[in-house]
Amino acid sequence: MNPEDIRPTTPTAASASDPLMLVVGVHLVLSEAGRVLLGRRSNTRYAAGMWHLPAGHMERGEPVTRSMTREAEEEIGITIAEDDLLLVHTLHHLDADDGRSRLQLFFRPTRYEGRLRNAEPHKCSELRWWPLNGLPDDTVPYTAHALAAITRGSALSTVGWAG
Repeated sequence: MNPEDIRPTTPTAASASDPLMLVVGVHLVLSEAGRVLLGRRSNTRYAAGMWHLPAGHMERGEPVTRSMTREAEEEIGITIAEDDLLLVHTLHHLDADDGRSRLQLFFRPTRYEGRLRNAEPHKCSELRWWPLNGLPDDTVPYTAHALAAITRGSALSTVGWAG
């Protein structure tokens, strides 16, 4: 082989056979007496002014259960042991805004410690309990979809995919 034949390689576009990189979201479903806790998002890039479950994203180096317990602490001031989380729904969501594939995991705690409070008032203007069968019209659409699926007992659903 001639040295002239060796050229640096350049990255190529991802092919259909490359492994998919997913964004993983975690959502806390706190429900009692047919009602669910939602927060009104504010000062956020995504869904500002809309109602959403306490939620966030998995960070590098942490398992999804720790992601969920961390978000619960950060957003609503409660402590949940990772072993006290039940996965109640998985949603594979194709985000129409950015075209990214997202795996949204919905957890219900079997118990928690602390007093519920709005621990991030700079990102959430209010917390409120809403009837599961009467969510506000301005609920994040995939959140409303997932809560309806959870109410039906469905463990898995998809949103945003053709067909």
